[in-house]
This record gives sequence, structure tokens and C-alpha cells, in this order.
Amino acid sequence: MLNLPTDLLRTFVKTVDTGSFTRAAEAVGRTQSAVSLQIRRLEALIDAPLFVRGSHRVRLTEQGLVLLDFGRRMLALNDEAVGSLRPAKVAGAVRLGAPHEYTASLLPEILGKFARSHPKVSLEVTCDLSKNLLGRLAQGEFDLVVALHDGPGDGRGTPVLSEPLVWVGSPDHARHEERPLPLVVAPPPCIYRSRVLATLNRQGLPWQIAYTSSSYSGILAAVRAGLGVTVLAGSTVPEGVRRLGEREGFPAMGRLDVRVHRAPEPAEAALRLADYIADSLV
Repeated sequence: MLNLPTDLLRTFVKTVDTGSFTRAAEAVGRTQSAVSLQIRRLEALIDAPLFVRGSHRVRLTEQGLVLLDFGRRMLALNDEAVGSLRPAKVAGAVRLGAPHEYTASLLPEILGKFARSHPKVSLEVTCDLSKNLLGRLAQGEFDLVVALHDGPGDGRGTPVLSEPLVWVGSPDHARHEERPLPLVVAPPPCIYRSRVLATLNRQGLPWQIAYTSSSYSGILAAVRAGLGVTVLAGSTVPEGVRRLGEREGFPAMGRLDVRVHRAPEPAEAALRLADYIADSLV
């Protein structure tokens, strides 16, 4: 019976999630050539190509899409089993900072599984804008921070995900057709806000800020009420909003990097949580 090594699967999944072999190499702590070799080994094991060769971006073959689904489930079960068998060795409090949209969407399920596997670890979660979180991390307020980065980044942190940015509006209103375009945004130094204003100015599209809120829930409530449109990371777009694209006259917004940052000399509990988030955040 053929066995698929979890280290190869982890590299494969991380390559898909980060969107490039270079970022995957940073995430798994290997060189880019080592990551490429692991992918070739995995392809040799299953006797099928996983990625479309010659594509500028990471693009999966049909076999790659099938393996990605199985790989995520296999790694999640592996990590949960390992954590359940070694909970007594990890204890203490972890101070985690993360953007509002992730604490409201993806992180609750991830942190819930971590807590069940590590019952002696207590979690203190704080929400804020990414740049504020990184500043507070430097001041010693956090053990871990999940933060957005505008572009490839400056080498800080561990890349865990490359997120497409998506325009969203209300399905019950037509504010997206108005000019100046009414915007619902967070206050500075919000990365989404900076990207939106820079893109609209570059395209010569008139805009006005119709509503400002520092919380993810406040922004969604304003969008659903028809106060304006906003931009969200693709994985955090909830039900009950309308996605807007080039067909509606909206410019492409590119992608943002999601990175996990550790405090200097973190405790074992913080290291374990950082690895768990990096492997689970998709």
C-alpha cells in the first residue's frame, strides 16, 4: 500500500495556500529548490502532475485539486492526533493579535480545535488593524500576531496565505453604480483602505468615504444596509453580500499576504499555536 508522507503533503498544501514556491519555502523553512524537489517526489509517488507547468501563477491540475482536498484533511487529522497525544507538555497563556475579519471568520474554528487539543493553554485574543498589531507586538504586548502585508513583504513573519481581494456590496441596493463611488472603510492605517484609495486614484475613478468603522462587523453591517461598497480578503467574504468585479466596472485589487509573527523567545505554547495556525489557515 502506498503511503503519502505528511512532510510532502504539508509542502504541497503550503505551496497552494501561499501562491508560490518561494513563499512556501519560507513557510516550511526550506530552500525553493528543496520545495521543488518535494513536489516532484510527491508527483512521482502518485504518478501524476500536480501543477500546470509554464503558468505564471500556481495553478493546480485536476489531480492536484483532488489531492489538495485529501491533503488538508490528512494534515488536520495528523496535527489533531499529535496534539491530543501530547497536551500535558504544553501549558500557559498565549496572547494572540489578529485582524477583526479573521477573528470573526476563520480563526474561531482553528482556535477551537487547538484548544481541544491543548486544554492547558489559555488564549487571549485581541483584534486590531494589522499595522497596529505589529507595532504592539514590538512593544511586547503579544506572543503571536496574524497580520496582513501589502505585497511580498519585508521578510518579517512566516507567510501562511496569499489572499485575493474582493469588492463587495449589498445585494439589495445599487450603491455600487453611483459616482462618486461610496466607500465603507476602516480608519488609517488600514491596509485595505490604502489599497482601495490608491487603486481608484490610479484608475481615475471618483470616490467618497461614506462610512468608517474600525470593526469587521460594523463594515459588513454598513455594506448590507446599502451605505456603500468595500473590499475584503477572499476567505473572509460572508454570505449575504454581493461580489463585484470587472463586469460591474470594478478594477482588480490584487492580493495580500497573511503572515504569522512571533515575539522574541516565545514559549512552547506560543510556538505550538503558531505552527497550528500556519498549517490550518486556508
